[in-house]
Amino acid sequence: MKFNLNMVLAALLGTVFVLMTVSFISEAIFDPHHPEKEGFVIEVAETTGGAPAEVQETPIAVLLASASADAGERVFKRCQACHDVTEGGPNKVGPNLWDVVDRPIASHEGFSYSAAMQEFSEGGSKHWTYENLDAFIKAPKKDIPGTAMGFAGLAADKDRADLIAYLSTLSNSPVPFPEPPAEGASDEAAAPADGASETAAPAEGAAEEAQPADANMEPKEATAEPAEGAEPTPPGAAESEQPAKTE
Repeated sequence: MKFNLNMVLAALLGTVFVLMTVSFISEAIFDPHHPEKEGFVIEVAETTGGAPAEVQETPIAVLLASASADAGERVFKRCQACHDVTEGGPNKVGPNLWDVVDRPIASHEGFSYSAAMQEFSEGGSKHWTYENLDAFIKAPKKDIPGTAMGFAGLAADKDRADLIAYLSTLSNSPVPFPEPPAEGASDEAAAPADGASETAAPAEGAAEEAQPADANMEPKEATAEPAEGAEPTPPGAAESEQPAKTE
């Protein structure tokens, strides 16, 4: 029994010795040595992510100038599952859209509007103008966060303008399209301001015009004119009237 225990302990010690020896040899062979100073450094230019340039949106007045109500009626097929457009028609998932242009927001009778829509309407003081319709149809959730309308919106300017043009026909008294801004109006308005300095130029030179043409010309002595009805003073009278100088 004692002999067997000695053999087991010798085997364990031998195993530990072998493992330690292999560990020391492997570290000596595979231990990496990093240089104190790198041979060269690769510099990578940092890219600064600036804010994306703001995309200038085309006003709805400009889009409506070339919009087609017939094309808009085809676009409306995406909306007819939720909206009725007949005069006096029923509400569906969404309110009836007859005479919707310039109608007070969240005001159609018999429809239960979301709290977000009612808050946006400011008690009905806001109307569905062409501008408000354009913003809402483009991205309903973004324009009125919390709205119950599940439609994602129409990102294409043409589809949106055609649809709004079609909605404008759904009325006994269609609201006229807004006038598009005149081209170059801002330049014409700025023109008088730019030329204001030119009109002020003569005033700056007025003092120069008042000077005599000949620089050698001496100014005439001012003579006092006699009052109306007074007798003229004879020449030399002023000198004779002065008292004689006394020492």
